[in-house]
Amino acid sequence: MKIGCPKEIKPQEFRVGITPNAAHEAVLHGHEVLIETGAGMGSGFADADYVAAGAKIAASAEAVFAAAEMIVKVKEPQPAERARLRQGQVLFTYLHLAPDPAQTADLLKSGATCIAYETVTDRMGGLPLLAPMSEVAGRLAPQVGAWTLQKANGGRGVLLGGVPGVAPAKVVVIGGGVVGTHAARVAAGMGADVTVLDRSLPRLRYLDDVFGRDFKTAYASAGNIADLIVEADMVIGAVLVPGAAAPKLISRAQLKTMKPGSALVDVAIDQGGCFETSHATTHQDPIYEVDGVLHYCVANMPGAVARTSTLALGNATLPFMLALADKGWKQACADDAHLLAGLNAHAGKLTYAAVGEALGLPFITPQAALAM
Repeated sequence: MKIGCPKEIKPQEFRVGITPNAAHEAVLHGHEVLIETGAGMGSGFADADYVAAGAKIAASAEAVFAAAEMIVKVKEPQPAERARLRQGQVLFTYLHLAPDPAQTADLLKSGATCIAYETVTDRMGGLPLLAPMSEVAGRLAPQVGAWTLQKANGGRGVLLGGVPGVAPAKVVVIGGGVVGTHAARVAAGMGADVTVLDRSLPRLRYLDDVFGRDFKTAYASAGNIADLIVEADMVIGAVLVPGAAAPKLISRAQLKTMKPGSALVDVAIDQGGCFETSHATTHQDPIYEVDGVLHYCVANMPGAVARTSTLALGNATLPFMLALADKGWKQACADDAHLLAGLNAHAGKLTYAAVGEALGLPFITPQAALAM
């Protein structure tokens, strides 16, 4: 198979979809790998690294899209990229379609077969291609939140860990999954007073058993959230409904109950955000203020640490990329129900129920797509 990897064009996105090691593995499997020139520079990989791995360098994104049977990326395709997709071509990347009707419409119009990293599953019910970036984003969240709280950035001027004689900042993490757990660990490690909320009692028991001395836990009822945000210096939104739009857990009216200069860090912004006042920002202009509360809503947080993120993502995606290339997408998905769960669109048909329900669009089952 001809596998193509274009340079990411979303603002301040420095990750790359294929590492030199992944390219080398694909070449060993008998495939041709085409990398757009400069695609790996943001992650510290030169064109020469890819050439040494056996890949070929393309002069432009147009050349990659025109030649490749499968496109491997990191972020959702931007409008110019979507216009280059064609029927019969496989797109393997993050999509986050539920809050993005324009992208969904373009992908359906293209007729391409679109497999989303974020909805591929595993035997334990996890999301193995989302988890690495969730780990990165979770660990980044307290770091960027602490920066947001600095007075020069409009924040309260609170040091996360405090100092002797001065209490630490209070951090509330909504969601005790992968993002929330990593966020809580780092925030607690920085010395903050941390409370994690979740609706799963087994998850809360697990967190309490493993991290009981590091942070507190509470049930994520509307009342508990409302009470805790009043005292919070930072709130980290870490909720996830796989493939669907994130629920709105803090309303605009509730911002008036929060401390002036407090910070909201919305890690769920890729799925529409979990605060009513959230809208996506970029690393170039990451913060905005609503009713005295600062919002950090960068939609590609892991892009800030591109090398770590690229290596972590590449480790996770490589086996699936090779399966798709070795067998073709239909056989690979027929053989692996967890990979089939990643199928979001095929030949103009939406194949992921949560996206159809979120956008009010008709959809078919991925099994029906296999039979097309």
